[in-house]
Amino acid sequence: MNEIELNTRYGAPGRIIFRKGHCGYPEVAIACKYGSAEIALLGANVLSYKPTGHVPVLFRSAKRDYARGESVHGGMPLCWPQFGKLAIDGMAAHGFAKIMLFRVKSTRYSDEMTEITLALESSPDTRKLWPHDFRLEFTVTVSSKLNLKLETFNTGDAPFEFTAGFHPYFLVRDRNATAVKGLDGLEYVFAEDMTRGRQDGDLAVNRALDHVFELPEAPKHEFALVDPGLRRAIAVASHGARRAVVWNPGPAAGLPDLAPDDWRSFVCFEPVTDWPKAGNVLEPDESSVLLAAIQSTME
Repeated sequence: MNEIELNTRYGAPGRIIFRKGHCGYPEVAIACKYGSAEIALLGANVLSYKPTGHVPVLFRSAKRDYARGESVHGGMPLCWPQFGKLAIDGMAAHGFAKIMLFRVKSTRYSDEMTEITLALESSPDTRKLWPHDFRLEFTVTVSSKLNLKLETFNTGDAPFEFTAGFHPYFLVRDRNATAVKGLDGLEYVFAEDMTRGRQDGDLAVNRALDHVFELPEAPKHEFALVDPGLRRAIAVASHGARRAVVWNPGPAAGLPDLAPDDWRSFVCFEPVTDWPKAGNVLEPDESSVLLAAIQSTME
């Protein structure tokens, strides 16, 4: 469907609006009294989230044009069916969902929230990259928080293994002044060289980081990114994650869609089902859910 057809079927004036986005693919803006978000149907990337009266929560580079198939460093890309590049032999880093066009499954809204669910099913294109039958559903809800639900369904007749993750780029005033709370005492692996360590106190994000933290068994995990420069804290709660990743590449990044100093303006905090190998085994007709909630609090 094009954006006109999508607005006719799924839109709602002032609440759910589809428009043409990058590469000519549709994007959608959803809003309620608490805030707004923008999502690209290409890759189901949450491009922006802005609570009412706040500065934006997600970082986006000024270099926003990119071709289908390229990595995107900004917004909140989806990582599926693998996080990183070690779980599935021969697959691109962070999987292929980020380069696939999702369809709109449903939209809904009330006085308290606005929501969209996007879906991606196995197809000849996906089977060239991964041989399994699946359905992926991604629900984004704007309410007093930004709520995210990624559900994986095994629609085939054989089990498969996968990993999944949310990869938000949180906007900060100055990376070097920020810290992540909630990681004290946790074991981590530095993904660049696979060295191990144990976190002592809050994690100061004052250097290049690619730290993968092992989360304890618990129904929910809660963290906060504290940014004195913007005088705010971004709280992240997750369910279904066994790992949490803190990433910032520093000045040596050299990524083509980032300006030279963009690394100063974001910190990635990423709830992940597992890493480095695929720890989720999904039997036929089963499903698995990864949840996250993001809330911005200003001083």
